[in-house]
Amino acid sequence: MPLTQAESVIKNIIREIEQECASHGEVASETLVAFMVKAIVLDPSNGFNMNRTLIKSDVQKLVKLCVSRLLDSKNPSLDTIKMQVYFDMNYTNREEFLEEHHRTLNSKLVFITREITDNRACAQQELESLYRKIVSYVLLHSGVGSPTDIKLVREATAALQSVFPQAELGTFLTLSKKDKECQLKELSMIVTGIRLFNRDTGRGGEGIEDLPTILHEVIPATTQHIETQLQIAQQQVYHYTAILEKVTKNPLMSIELQPYMLKEALYNVRQYEIFLQIILSEVITCAQEVEILTKQFSAQLEQLKMIVNSKTAVPTSQVFPIFIALSNLWRRFQDETVLTGILTNLITNLERFLGSHELLFPGKVIQHLLAEVTVKTDMCRLQEHMEERVHPVDFRKQEWLFPETTANFDKLLIQYRGFCGYTLATTDGLLLPGNPVIGILKHKEKYYTFNTRDAACAFAENPEHYIDLITEKAKKNAELIQLLELHQQFETLIPCSEMKDVNKQRLKPITKSETGTQTDTHLLPPTIERSYQWNEWELRRKAIKLANLRQKATHSVQTDISNMRRENFSQVYPSKDASTQSKREGSTGVPRPQIYIAGLRGGHTATTHGVKVNLTRAVDET
Repeated sequence: MPLTQAESVIKNIIREIEQECASHGEVASETLVAFMVKAIVLDPSNGFNMNRTLIKSDVQKLVKLCVSRLLDSKNPSLDTIKMQVYFDMNYTNREEFLEEHHRTLNSKLVFITREITDNRACAQQELESLYRKIVSYVLLHSGVGSPTDIKLVREATAALQSVFPQAELGTFLTLSKKDKECQLKELSMIVTGIRLFNRDTGRGGEGIEDLPTILHEVIPATTQHIETQLQIAQQQVYHYTAILEKVTKNPLMSIELQPYMLKEALYNVRQYEIFLQIILSEVITCAQEVEILTKQFSAQLEQLKMIVNSKTAVPTSQVFPIFIALSNLWRRFQDETVLTGILTNLITNLERFLGSHELLFPGKVIQHLLAEVTVKTDMCRLQEHMEERVHPVDFRKQEWLFPETTANFDKLLIQYRGFCGYTLATTDGLLLPGNPVIGILKHKEKYYTFNTRDAACAFAENPEHYIDLITEKAKKNAELIQLLELHQQFETLIPCSEMKDVNKQRLKPITKSETGTQTDTHLLPPTIERSYQWNEWELRRKAIKLANLRQKATHSVQTDISNMRRENFSQVYPSKDASTQSKREGSTGVPRPQIYIAGLRGGHTATTHGVKVNLTRAVDET
């Protein structure tokens, strides 16, 4: 059957089961129905063959079995599956919780942010309206107060005017959309920090709840409630385990206890216990985070008080970063408050899936079954076999890990959530905690623990046999898939015919999820290459300059760091005053030339005859 056709058939089956349950007054979610369909098909006792396509009679049988299971209100197995589905759909890790919360808060600000950033106000009335919207944005973004409360609006407006007067709206409107959004967030944090400081000094802070005090009261109360519920659940686990141990030793009792579904009840309480431990660890993390935040918040307030110290004017460069830090810390206080509320609500809703215990096992029935039975806690079971150890020399082909020889021993991911695999396989699903001190078996990159040394040795003789027995047990009790964390095994559980024929797909539930993607306009920041030249002659000039380096000599000097850090010394002559004497100035006197020419005036004759007379004195006569 093609993939699209198989999906269409599965959707129709799920829809038909939902409608059938609704007609009987039972509301079943699509995820629960899909999981139940998978559980019915995996159970070998139902006779479904995964190697062939479902025919009409198979579909009718599947719908009938699913509806029958979903309408059985006294079945602990159904309650466990419902609990698992609810927990999977409503719980995630701390980071994803807070990320989803922040995404929800930001979605509420999209409309008002767009109104502010796209505003093109010019008139005075439009500017006043824009300023009021900015005040509303500040209140909504901070989560401290409502923009419909007049007192809060006035206080926020006064704080905003002290850092962002209305006269600066003109400059704000000239910014780009991204810069406007950044400035809005910064203004919101500064105003929130101012209001928190005013609240601490008793001069404002209207409508701001004392979140640190509230959290210091709520978290211990929540922790105490979880621990109480955990103790009750563990006591039930110990009772059911003790009774089932007695049954394994006396096979005649198994027929008597079959109608009580004791093993399914044990799975139900064990799953509830595991979920409580997960939530308790989250609450403890919240308590630790609140303690750190409280110290940081008090330190920031004290630093701010020291800076202000009754001064009329304080530089913004000193106080604005502290206001922003106060706002960020308060936002984290709000996150812890929301997360604590979610976890508390999760605990309350999980208790709804424990109702079948009171119906199946009233107090008198439990007391009767516990007669002549020793009830042991998980810790007692571990202490009984604390001295036992597996001898690795007996298993040359197997690798065993021990606390003293293995790094990060406590952080190893143990299969079956730490329960003994041998006991689980040989006692038809009894859950006993494994003791890592006995030795952890490493088999195909997976780790297994056992409650006794004999169980460890027996499992190590043929691990695949016991692993297959546990897988078959999980097919009959689908709640074990999540309880023992067997998802990987069932994801790879594909029939051989499907491996050969890619057109056939195994029956599996259809899951839906809303996803979204966003692509930035520019994934990488713009890069400007300052040394780029487009002019060919400029490139030639650089090439000539580089080629000219061949005629240059390289000179080197020696420093304290060079020459393997050897100390070097140099000797110089000190400078001294010195002078030189040049020649004396002298002069010589030479006679002035005196040359006369006679006869230039003419005479009685027609021709003029000049006579040159040299009257210059000799040099030696001077």
